[in-house]
Amino acid sequence: MNSSIKGIATATLALLLNYSANPAFALPQKINHPITVAKSQLLTNTLIVPGERVGPITRTTTKQDLVKLFGASHLVDKTISGAEGIGSFAATQVNLNQGRCLTTSCSASTLLVVWSDNTRTKPLDVRNLGSAWKTREGIGVGTPLSELRKKLGNFKLYGLAWDYGGTILLDSSKLSRYQGKLILRVDAAPNAYEKFANDYQAVSGDSTFSSSNRHWKPLGITLTEIIVVLNPGQ
Repeated sequence: MNSSIKGIATATLALLLNYSANPAFALPQKINHPITVAKSQLLTNTLIVPGERVGPITRTTTKQDLVKLFGASHLVDKTISGAEGIGSFAATQVNLNQGRCLTTSCSASTLLVVWSDNTRTKPLDVRNLGSAWKTREGIGVGTPLSELRKKLGNFKLYGLAWDYGGTILLDSSKLSRYQGKLILRVDAAPNAYEKFANDYQAVSGDSTFSSSNRHWKPLGITLTEIIVVLNPGQ
């Protein structure tokens, strides 16, 4: 792995590689209001604050807090693999059904919390976020590349079609303050490789490219993944 790839692994996904391979993840939750209020307002709070919270999920949320906020029947424990298949980690999926939805799309509000250890008392990160979740800048899953450039400026990102493909280098953007707290990854439209093979190949692989590179334009690039880091290096 060359130095640039090491940089992204450290800056973005190293948080997974720094932990033991013990599986233990779940969705944490902690708020300062009565649980009855939290439940009624749960899906109206879909704000992402990098390094701090995802809606009511904070750096100190525990599995028990999650149960109180969402209900045990809406949680599914699972094990996920670490970056590049290294290690395994416990996680909890939050499934929001129509009976609990206050937004137009329940699936848009789903998420997965990854725990820092088997005690399930400290969240490492929150991921698999649906399109309902947005940062203060209005960045969320589905945001097109043109909008990202308006909000981030002309940034750099890794090429497509590999383990870290499409990862934005936040330290090259106007949102460098989120470095280490927020991971943003883009991808091309599903049929882009077949329709625009030359353009796709021109911006693929383990190299960095400018967001203004002309080969991105026909590929239908949108933001497809957000990971909010809550307790890095814990």
